[in-house]
Formats: sequence, C-alpha cells, structure tokens
Amino acid sequence: MGMTATTAPAVTMTRSGQVNSLNSSSALFLKVYAGEVLTAFEQASVTVDKHVIRSISSGISAQFPIVWKTGTPSYAYINSSTDTAVAAKSLDGMPINKAEKVISIDGLLLADHFVNNLDEAMNHYDVRSIYAKEAGISLGTQWDKNVLQEGLKGAQSGALITGGFGGLSNVGSTYNSSGADLAAGMFLAAETLDTKNVPENDRYMFVRPAQYYNMAETTSVLNRDWGGSGVYAEGTVLRVAGINIVKTNNLPSANVAFSGMNAHDGTFVNTAALIMHKSAVATVKLLNLAVETEYDIKQQGWWIVAKYAMGHGFIRPEACVELKTA
Repeated sequence: MGMTATTAPAVTMTRSGQVNSLNSSSALFLKVYAGEVLTAFEQASVTVDKHVIRSISSGISAQFPIVWKTGTPSYAYINSSTDTAVAAKSLDGMPINKAEKVISIDGLLLADHFVNNLDEAMNHYDVRSIYAKEAGISLGTQWDKNVLQEGLKGAQSGALITGGFGGLSNVGSTYNSSGADLAAGMFLAAETLDTKNVPENDRYMFVRPAQYYNMAETTSVLNRDWGGSGVYAEGTVLRVAGINIVKTNNLPSANVAFSGMNAHDGTFVNTAALIMHKSAVATVKLLNLAVETEYDIKQQGWWIVAKYAMGHGFIRPEACVELKTA
C-alpha cells in the first residue's frame, strides 16, 4: 500500500521589526535605534539647552541681527512753579546701531557603524543599543566642543557692533589649581557681565573635572553662609555669584588648528573655564539628528549611520568670559 504525501501546513512568521506585519522587517528597529541615539546624544551634551538654537529649511547659513541700545534721551521740561515751558525738543529720531553675524553650516557630521551578519549572530548581547549609545555620545561630544570653543572665541573677541562691548579673557595664574581663586574669578565675571547689562539669569560656567573638584573641596565656596552652594560630602558645587557650574570634559585644553569647513579653531591652551550667558552662542540646524541604515550585500552586513548638519558661532561676545592661566 503506497504512502500518501502530506503538505506541511503554512507557517505565518511574526517579524518583530515590521510595522503591522508589512514591508521592511527592520522598520521598527530603525526607530528604536534612532531614539537610543537621540537619548544618548542629549545625555552626553551639556550645552544643548544652554545656548541659542535656530533651524533653517534650506541654504548654507543664517543671519543673526545685532541691535545696540538707543542713545541717551533728551527731554523738554516744564517748570511747574512758573508753568513756563523751556524750548521744546524736536523729534529728530535717535539712531540705533545695527549689525549682523552670519553662522554657516559646518558640513555633514557622521557617526557610522558596520554590523556584520555573522558577528551579530555570534554575539550573546544586543550590539544595537551599544552602538546607538556610542554614536549619540560621539555626536554630542563634538557638538559640545564646537559650542564651547565658540564661547571662548567670543570671550577673546572685540565688539561686533559700534558702541558695543567685546568679551573678556581674564588671566589668573592659579585658576587651574585653586578653587578659591577660580570662585573669585567667577565673581569678577559676574561683575563684568553686570556692567555690560547681560541678564542675570541663564549664566553658566563650563569647567573641567579637575577645576570643578578644586572648587568642591574649598569650604569657602561650599559654605552657604558665605554665599556658596553645594554639598561637601557629595563633592558638588552648584552656583557661585549666581552662575550655574557645569562640569565637562569637552572644554578645550589645547590650541585647535583650522581644518576643514568652518572649523572652530582658536587658542585655548591656557583656558581654565568659560563663563557665558545663554544668548552668547548660537547653533544653526540644517539637518537635525537622524539615523539611516542600509544592507550591504557585498559586505554581508548593515551600515548604520547617525548624522546631522549644523553650524555654530558666537553672537554676543559681551556675554562671554574666559578664565585662563598666564
């Protein structure tokens, strides 16, 4: 008696990366990866919410208007005792000096990874989340470096408008080694910003870990009764002279040479700290942070690329102060 051939039942495969079980099997994975990159970027960058950000839909640059103050007003008074009017003031118009600062897009910044199929299959852990985190950190770190270098260039710059103020680059031989002297430099910076009519809110000092902990172990800085703010047991110092303190490894400690398009080069070898108001530096966004993936059949793996196209520049040098050694 012959055997009757049977057909295996059809199996419906559930692809966890598909949207509504249709189309690309990696569509959801791409969104998850992009979200992880963005999260890591925001966690890595300390300047994202501490400067001006402007988006453009096309072009290679953006103009930032710079408007100075109205001059000293003149008045026509009436003598109340005699009710006699003095010579009336004519309405001649009062000039206001204006200028602009153009910030150009630096180019396309990329953080790319290649994931080999065989390597991914043999790994016993999720490489996607690790790669996403590293891509975000890489882009966030470079963003911070560009913004902080522009803040320092602002501190070293003269006025951008007639009658305006330039930045301040103050020398103190022990800024790198003395927490008390660094705090004194912050009071000097606060006074300087006040005299230039820079708003008192949204002031920040960016400082490297070594200088940050020099301040944290200085009791005169931490003691609230003496005007400081922080916790000695936790090694934290929050504000001095109304300035918020931000610890970062991205403040430059060496000169940066010009290379490529719109490099943020400058002399930073003696920099100990940067103090600036939120309005001091601007970022222009052409292409926001995004992620692309593509399968390479020749290499048998996936290219994963995180990218953005932005530019950075200082727009208010009077709102920038550099503390540096001799």
